[in-house]
Amino acid sequence: MTEYTFRVPGTPIAKKRPRFVRRGKFVGTYNAQETEEGRFVLSIMDQIRTKGYAEALPLPPGTPIRLECWFWMPVPKSWSKKATRAVTEGMAMVPHVKTPDCDNLLKFVKDCLNGQAWRDDCQVVYEAAGKFYGKYPETYIIVRVWE
Repeated sequence: MTEYTFRVPGTPIAKKRPRFVRRGKFVGTYNAQETEEGRFVLSIMDQIRTKGYAEALPLPPGTPIRLECWFWMPVPKSWSKKATRAVTEGMAMVPHVKTPDCDNLLKFVKDCLNGQAWRDDCQVVYEAAGKFYGKYPETYIIVRVWE
């Protein structure tokens, strides 16, 4: 099975709604997340180059893709030392049940991987995602060709 993995350090980012601005009689839209998306894409591009994925990616149109994402959120400072230790030492896998929503996190990843891992996110035929508290906040991505 062909598999490509990526690890993007930092607190996972959710896709935000587009913003609108009025300019006289016209209404324009803008993306308030351009900087965040740029950093994310640069990290992915760097990994594609260093891991030797450059020859295989982006996957050609028509290739069915299976996407799996693990979002590791930072442990809140309000937690007790015992609870924090359980998470950071890997003794417990505690689900993150607050905002941001898992689907918005996944939407951000899919938009950023357009043109990098695949041509268009319509190629993703299966997706799985989970968000948990972790010692190091990061986004872990697995891209597989559906076979």
